Amino acid sequence: MDTEYQELPVDSSPPTVTAPAAETIKRQRQTIIIFIIAIFIALAILIASLIFLFHPNTTPVTVARIRDVFIIVMAVESLFVSLALVILMIQLARLINLLQTEVKPILNSTNETINNLRGTTVFLSTNLTEPVIKLNEYLAGFQKFTELLGLKRKK
Repeated sequence: MDTEYQELPVDSSPPTVTAPAAETIKRQRQTIIIFIIAIFIALAILIASLIFLFHPNTTPVTVARIRDVFIIVMAVESLFVSLALVILMIQLARLINLLQTEVKPILNSTNETINNLRGTTVFLSTNLTEPVIKLNEYLAGFQKFTELLGLKRKK
């Protein structure tokens, strides 16, 4: 039995990115760039404030200046923590959206397929398997009956 196999053409071109995916990638890059620029600006402001506060003026460094620097550092730190929490909340919202729009339909489709498979198995069991088993029972009984009557020899 000779069968010919057709070779499928191999596409050696790189995969193309669709317009919505390219738009999403571009938007994510812009967000990352803006975030990095904001961090550099915040660090520049922090360094400038530290230099200004510790600059020796006519009065020596006092506890009040150290307290002021500590308050500024804590404020900047709380801004970073708040920004991290906002980013976390956005990512959590995106995850929930992904679960509702992507995963839930897949699970529903899988559940529907399993229910169809269950129905098919019940159908095959009642309409194919049970009659074949009953036929085998009758044939085995008939074979034993013919052996008892002597119409058929024992093996």
